Formats: sequence, structure tokens, C-alpha cells
Amino acid sequence: MFKHSIFLRIYAGLVILVALVALFAYLLVQIINYQRAQEYRESLTDGVSYIISEGIARQPNEQQKLDWISDAADLLELPIYYVDAAKVELSRTEQKRISNRKAVVRYDAENSAASIIIGLQKDSKHLLYIKVDKIGERQMKALPIFILDYLVYYPGQEKEYLAKIQSNFSYPIEIVKVQSLPLDSEQVGRLRLDHSIILYRDSASVRGTTISIVSPIPSSPSEVLVLGPVPLFNWMPFQLAAGITLLSLFVLSLGVYGLLVPMQRRLREVNYALHRMKSGDMTLRLPVDGTDEMASLATNYNSMSDHILRLIEAQRELMRAVSHELRTPVARIRFGMEMLAEEEDYDYRLQQVDMIDKDIEALNTLIDEIMTYAKLEQGTPSLDFEKIILFEVLDQVVVETEALKTQKEIVLHAPSIDVVVDAERRYLHRVVQNLVGNAVRYCDHKVIVSGGIDDDGYAYVQVEDDGAGIPEEERQRIFEAFTRLDDSRTRASGGYGLGLSIVSRIAYWFGGKIDVDQSPTLGGARFTMSWPLKIQGFNQTKKKLSGFERE
Repeated sequence: MFKHSIFLRIYAGLVILVALVALFAYLLVQIINYQRAQEYRESLTDGVSYIISEGIARQPNEQQKLDWISDAADLLELPIYYVDAAKVELSRTEQKRISNRKAVVRYDAENSAASIIIGLQKDSKHLLYIKVDKIGERQMKALPIFILDYLVYYPGQEKEYLAKIQSNFSYPIEIVKVQSLPLDSEQVGRLRLDHSIILYRDSASVRGTTISIVSPIPSSPSEVLVLGPVPLFNWMPFQLAAGITLLSLFVLSLGVYGLLVPMQRRLREVNYALHRMKSGDMTLRLPVDGTDEMASLATNYNSMSDHILRLIEAQRELMRAVSHELRTPVARIRFGMEMLAEEEDYDYRLQQVDMIDKDIEALNTLIDEIMTYAKLEQGTPSLDFEKIILFEVLDQVVVETEALKTQKEIVLHAPSIDVVVDAERRYLHRVVQNLVGNAVRYCDHKVIVSGGIDDDGYAYVQVEDDGAGIPEEERQRIFEAFTRLDDSRTRASGGYGLGLSIVSRIAYWFGGKIDVDQSPTLGGARFTMSWPLKIQGFNQTKKKLSGFERE
């Protein structure tokens, strides 16, 4: 019982899924944190790299640039190299950052060290390469010095130029009054001695712990330069993430359990109905509740039962029609055999053999028509759609029909050689062949064959004749199997009444339709089959159906 329980199988799958989701969540957190950490490092260095680049650009010659870089290295206590840009391999992303005057940070997790690459303004042939193996108070307190060195060129306009470069920093930089800051007396005293101070602030908000760097401004003792607050990188706590994930998955499992119980009950109803069908009782119908997948399953079951009943009835009708159609050629063959047994004239015997051969060929034709119709009617044709030049199919059928020497005029209004349609060549050929053969059989003198693309963007083939036409009240009935009209289209004209039925089913499987009306040119019947110019998912789905849905 447990082995065949859909609940246990689905729940076991959910347990495996839970483990996979937990593993995926852990890996995703690591990947996201790595990317966040990289973006965090780059955001901290972008502003400083811009200021350093501006400082070097102000130096009038190569030697002064090197001296400025040497002073900056001493200030930061970090090695800074003035390197040839051609010797540094940059990725496309790194090149884009350099061109946008942003820093490139390459972090080495094994050695806990980073390399910072800075592009230089007005000097595309060189780059600054900084090796960073530590970040301490000395490096942080040196940052305001570079900004103040930049502002010294704009006396009296420090705040305006500070606002201009703000966009290069991911944290605020501003000049404020000393009195506006929450500083104690010791911190104020250090500022008066021209020492920078670092302020740490803990907060229960999303920002968490932040750092601000406060540096005195030599030209304005009452004001200070403030960098920050800069939030410290906050790694997502794994324990909290794991706990929330497991709790969410547990609640999800309980919810899925509640959903599976009614689903299992409805599946039992479907299983019971299928057992009834297997025993031959197809009268049971399932209730359709709601619009979910189970309701769709019940609807499909009911449609399948109705279709099977229709197929059984159609099979009975087909058997009755086939038995009726077979009687005539079989009777002629029997009569011919009896005549052969009694006749001694050699020429007459040859004539009877020839007639019997024609009857056997008629039987073969009838069997082929019945097999084709049955295959299309049962909803299981093997369709292989491809790009087809419509002119080739129409021209082939016209040439084949003219070779039969029917003494009828067949005119091809050929479409352009560029008209390409989606179709199954064998069945499209059968459609045109049946329609042309039908028109030749019932026309007086002339048949017109045409095709192309209509105004709605559908492909079409069209056959019209100058015969007596089809009465309007009979135009739908002629597509039924073994249907032949008794007036202008008499049994003496030949055929078995399956040709148009086959055309109708092929049109259905092409996703199109077949229409008949009066030819405005010749006055007889005009048959038009149209189908989508590009067949995508329609027929691939139809091939898998068993004909449950019919037009």
C-alpha cells in the first residue's frame, strides 16, 4: 500500500527537494556575499582613486608625478607603482571601470590581500598599481589628506567642489562645523592638534556599525572634513539564514501535506473511473470541481470517454460502409471467375481476366483510402512538417493528372516560387490530388488549380471546376465518409466517398479548414483548404492527442 501511495512518493521527493534547496540556498548566499563584498570594496576605493588620479594629473611633468606618487605611498604606507598600461591585462569589465574613472579591485582570498588598479586622467599609457595587504587607522586617516590636497586649489569654494566630486563617493563627504558633531573634549582636543579621528557608531538599524573619519581643515579651524558614515560590510549570518530556511521549508511541507490529501482523494476517483472503463463501462463521468490540474484531468477523462464512444460508433459505421462498398467489386470478381470457368474462347477469357484485374485494383484503391481515412480519423497521424515550395506540389499534381489523359483542361494559376509554407509534403500532395481528381471527375471541360497566401496570412490551395456545382444544403455533408450526392455527382462518376473526408481530416491536422462554395469564374464547385503559414506548437501537440478534442 505504501509503495503505491502517491503521497509518500511525492513527500519523499519533497524531502530530497528540501535538501537540494538548502544546499542551493547556502551556495547562493556565498555567491551573493562574494559579489556584495567585491562591490563593497570597489565602492570604498572609487572616490579615493578619483582624487588620486586628479592629484597626479595636476603635476606638470613626469618627475613630479613620480615624486607625488612616492609621497602618497609614504602617506598610505602602501607600495604604489607607476606601470605601463600595456603590461596590465584587464578584462572587459575592468576596462569599462577604468574608462569610467573608477578603481579596479582584485582580491586574493587566500592571502587576504588586494590589488587596486587606478586609471590616470590625461595619461592613458600608464596605470597606478597599489598593493594592499592591510587596512588600518593609518590608511583611513590618510584619506582626508588627499581630499584636502584636492580642495586646496579652490580656496573659498571648498564646499562647492566637494559637492561636485560627491558622485564619485559611495558615502557622504562634507564640511561641517565642529560644534555640530557629538564629540567629547578629548576628540576636540585631538582635532585642535591637527589629528584626524575615527568615529565608530553601533546601530540596531539595517546599516549596523558605521565608521566616520573626521579631519581638521588647516585654513578653517572651526570646520572639519567628515567622511562617512561608512557602513561596515555586514555578512549575512549563516545560522539565522539556515534557521529561517529550515523553518520555512517545514511550514511549506505542512502546507503541501494539506494540499496532497484532497488531491489523493480525487486521484482515487479517477482510478476508479478508469477501472470501470477497463471493464467496458464508459458511462461514468467524473465531477469537475474548480479549474486546477485535477479538474483538467477530470475534464480530459470525460472528453476521452465521449471520444471513445464516438470512435466505437464511427467504427461501426465504417464497417457497415466498407462491407457495402466491398460487395460490388467482390461480386464482379466472383461473376468473372464463374465466366472464366464456363467460357472456352481465349480472347473472351483474356477480357474477363482484364476486368478482374481492374476490380482487384479497385479493391486495392478502396483499401488504401480506408486505411488513410482510418489513420486520420483516429487522431494518430505521423506528421513531419517541413518548409515546402507550394508551386512544386501544385505543379506536380497537375503534371500527374495530365498524364492520365483525362481529356479535361487543367489550368495552373501558379503562385510565386518564393511562396514557402509549413506542411507535410505527402499529405499536402494528397489534398491537392484528391481535390483535382474530384474536380476532373465532375467538371464539364475545365479545372483551375491555384494557391498562395491569403490576406489573413494563411497558406491556401484552391481547386475549382465548371461542373454543376454542389447545392448549398449539401456542402457540409459531402465531407462525411462514404457520402456521394445522387444528382449531378452520381455513383456512375466513380469514387468511394472518402476523398473529401480525407481532405477534411488533413486540414484539421494541419490546423486549418476546408471550405466549398461556388466558383465565381467557372460557375461550378470551388474547394479551398487554408492552414497557418507557420506551424509551430499546434501540430506537435495534436500528434500526441488521441483525438479527444474535435472541431
